Amino acid sequence: MGKINNVTVFILRGLSQNPKVEEVCFVLFSFFYMTILLGNLLIMLTVYMGNLLKSPMYFFLNCLSFVDICYSSVTAPNMIVDLLAKKKTISYVGCVLQLFGVHFFGCTEIFLLVVMAYDRYVAICKPLHYMTIMDQDRCNKIMLGTWIGGLIHSIIQLSLVLQLPFCGPNVIDHYFCDVHPMLKLACADTHIAAVVDTANSGTIALGSFIILLISYTVILVSLRKQSAEGRRKALSTCGSHITVVIIFFGPCIFTYMRPNTTFPGDKFVAVFYTIIASMLNPLIYTLRNAEVKYAMKKLWCRKVFWEASWCHA
Repeated sequence: MGKINNVTVFILRGLSQNPKVEEVCFVLFSFFYMTILLGNLLIMLTVYMGNLLKSPMYFFLNCLSFVDICYSSVTAPNMIVDLLAKKKTISYVGCVLQLFGVHFFGCTEIFLLVVMAYDRYVAICKPLHYMTIMDQDRCNKIMLGTWIGGLIHSIIQLSLVLQLPFCGPNVIDHYFCDVHPMLKLACADTHIAAVVDTANSGTIALGSFIILLISYTVILVSLRKQSAEGRRKALSTCGSHITVVIIFFGPCIFTYMRPNTTFPGDKFVAVFYTIIASMLNPLIYTLRNAEVKYAMKKLWCRKVFWEASWCHA
């Protein structure tokens, strides 16, 4: 029997159905999204213009900021508009494209965080060979690999949904289109699709998290051989990475390690890995990194307040 699709439009329930709460959320998430754009663009500009930030670590940080902007832009603008809309609708095509974008950029970010942990491992545990191991050509190939990995993952997720028939209802209890909420609406047995989704998304999230924990444990143990100044600098850098990992991976694992099971609170948990993490990344990496703060100050002084006396103090 061929696939039958009677549904051409989905209705997103959003974060809340209370108009007062939606107005507050509109202001809050508009601020969050503007912070994501401005914060990550500032980091990208600082890395691009700053002569002191030419190491592989800042190359990957620059890429992370770009991915964060793309990742949050897949869901946040549509969610913000829907908060004031009377009817929150999205076309079938728009829904599957949003699902593709969420998993493409989300998985790319996961692989990128693993790469950043490896970069810190090489820098701290093999400092004399760091620039040889992490040369620009290898960094470019690694970055290409993260994009390809994200693409393969998102194609698998997309194929799970495209093969399913949707004949109604068409109300998705979420603020964006994702695999689990859409599987609940399919008029077919979705058990296998749910297991494949968990085996794919869940394994990537949990497996990467375990790899990251092992990597940072090895790094922290190796710091005993470093000087006091070296330990302080390494702890500051690794501390920011670990903070990002916890904020991003905790909600991801909670969401995608449960086959064919959804909770009403899933959409609030999803806010952390789709919006909050992308907003906090620039703050975490700048406030905990003296080199980035110094480069930002130099850039700000040179480009905006060139003639101001306090810049030369």
